[in-house]
Amino acid sequence: MAAAGTGQPVGGGPEGNSAEPVSAVRPFLLTEGRVVSGEAAALPMETQLVSTPEGIAQLASLAFERRTILEACRVPLSLAELSARLGLHLNVVRVLVGDLHSRNLLAVHIPRAAGSSDLDVLRRVIDGLRAIHSSPGVRDG
Repeated sequence: MAAAGTGQPVGGGPEGNSAEPVSAVRPFLLTEGRVVSGEAAALPMETQLVSTPEGIAQLASLAFERRTILEACRVPLSLAELSARLGLHLNVVRVLVGDLHSRNLLAVHIPRAAGSSDLDVLRRVIDGLRAIHSSPGVRDG
């Protein structure tokens, strides 16, 4: 169904009465039917993405979504931020990012996994909060 006089498809529930436009390109077309697997599946949503000089040089030759990703990532951007900015599902963006990364057009910086020192800090914070709560100067009420 198209909005009256606009030729634009409209979204909505079963009633179809929403006037909000829906993208004509479905996610499976953007990813060519591929789903997240391998290296791209391991990308946490806080992964930082930055366009490489090679990526910037090839902007004109890329399809719309891939070009938009590289333009947005001229400054470091997280995977989650990029997904929100593009209005695409996180896993769709993971597939596109994986493609760009494999062609060296996009640098991917995966955050370091939490180590034992992080657990030690967390335990000290919890112990400190317990000490504050149980100190004689703290009143309940």
